[in-house]
Amino acid sequence: MTNKPTANEKIRVLVAKPGLDGHDRGAKVIARALRDAGFEVVYTGLHQTPEMVVRAAIDEDVHVVGLSILSGAHNALVPEIVDGLKKEGLDDALILVGGIIPDEDFEPLKKAGAHLIFTPGASLQEIVDAIKTNAPKRA
Repeated sequence: MTNKPTANEKIRVLVAKPGLDGHDRGAKVIARALRDAGFEVVYTGLHQTPEMVVRAAIDEDVHVVGLSILSGAHNALVPEIVDGLKKEGLDDALILVGGIIPDEDFEPLKKAGAHLIFTPGASLQEIVDAIKTNAPKRA
C-alpha cells in the first residue's frame, strides 16, 4: 500500500497515545500545532492498544503516525505498532516517536522502524518541519 499525499492533498497525521501513559498534554499541544501548520490531524486519546493505533492509522488513511509515549514502554510498543502497520500494508508511513526516550534507546527504536525521535525540548517548528520534509510524497 502506498499512501503518499498528492500535491494538493493535506498530510494526514495520527497522534496516538499507546499504552498506560495517562499524560496527554504534550500530545494535545503537538496535535494542535500540526493542525495549525495545515496538516489534517487525528488524535486517538489515551490508553490505546497497539492494535487500536494500527486500526486508526489504516481507517484514517494517514501518512504519518506520531506516537507519544511517556511511560517508558516505547521499546515494547513501537515495534509492535510498526509490525502491525506493515502487516496491514501501511509500510511507507513516517513513524515519529516522542516522549521521555533515553539516548541509548534511539538506535533500537530506529531499528524497530521509528524514523524520527523527539524528546522534551524539541520545538514545535522542528516537528512541523520534520514532517514536511520527511512525509511520503506522491509523484
